[in-house]
Amino acid sequence: MSDAVQTQSNPNAAFKPRVFSGIQPSGGLTLGNYLGAIRRFVEMQESGIETLYCMVDLHAITVWQDPEKLRHNTRELAAGFMAAGLDPKKSILFNQSQVPEHAQLGWVFNCVARMGWMGRMTQWKDKAGKNAEQASLGLFAYPSLMAADILIYHATHVPVGEDQKQHLELTRDIATKFNHDYGVDFFPITEPVIEGAATRVMSLRDGSKKMSKSDPSDMSRINMTDGAEDIAKKIRKAKTDPEALPSDAKGLEGRPEARNLVNIYAALSNQSVEKVLADVGGKQFSEFKPMLIDLAVSELAPISTEMSRLMNDPAEIDRMLGLGAQNARAIAAPILEKTYEIVGMIRS
Repeated sequence: MSDAVQTQSNPNAAFKPRVFSGIQPSGGLTLGNYLGAIRRFVEMQESGIETLYCMVDLHAITVWQDPEKLRHNTRELAAGFMAAGLDPKKSILFNQSQVPEHAQLGWVFNCVARMGWMGRMTQWKDKAGKNAEQASLGLFAYPSLMAADILIYHATHVPVGEDQKQHLELTRDIATKFNHDYGVDFFPITEPVIEGAATRVMSLRDGSKKMSKSDPSDMSRINMTDGAEDIAKKIRKAKTDPEALPSDAKGLEGRPEARNLVNIYAALSNQSVEKVLADVGGKQFSEFKPMLIDLAVSELAPISTEMSRLMNDPAEIDRMLGLGAQNARAIAAPILEKTYEIVGMIRS
């Protein structure tokens, strides 16, 4: 993972390499969050590059949240981060609302970004749908705040799933426009880091849809709080097709459920899809699913157990988040102060 950061074309040579990413604490961490984001966060933590990982609770309230559930979900997400291997001594872990510089830079970027840019965001169209007039202004401006989340730390790299790539492109557009408008080279042109066999994990009930915590069927997803029995049951009942597994990736075309389960196996075992299929090609799902169950349980059940232990001490989670926020602000505050100076605001 560190090689992926180090070897990309580097328009940011003047900036210290720094990784930032965040997840909304909207409840219910899934296998998709783990394979698509959190496990990569842990890998990047070991790269020697400074890493910041955030529970983006300001983004969560772009749609209404029950206050107590939001607090619970924020702590649970923090527990999930730590249980998966993120170490507060190696990475800065914090929740967004404790670092006001995010929202302050977000307002500056609201004045840089164009309405047309926001209106073209695919996720805005998907989430607002036909009820755009009833959607919150925050939901519409979400990508501008996301840009601020990243650039308030001068982050040079962001690990993201494919579904967030458009927002990263907008972040680059905002940084470019700000630098151009004010004749500076102040914000880096952040690089997305998108890689891995299962950056987009699909539903266990419909391989054409992303695995989602909002799906009404709990059988469609593996939750990071699921124990061994639930993990095994969900994989046994996962939708498949009657054909044997192919021996190469081309044989997965037109077979979304088969592709999904193979991708999950490949990601959990740190192998390529091609290597997995070379080993399991010709097997029926009745043979492959027990292999996947054993692998998933060995990888995920310990995380579930550790999350439960951490959630039994919410005060310690809050203490950790508070310390993380202090460390984050130490980076963010000078960058915001310089931004205000650049745009012409009088500072005492």
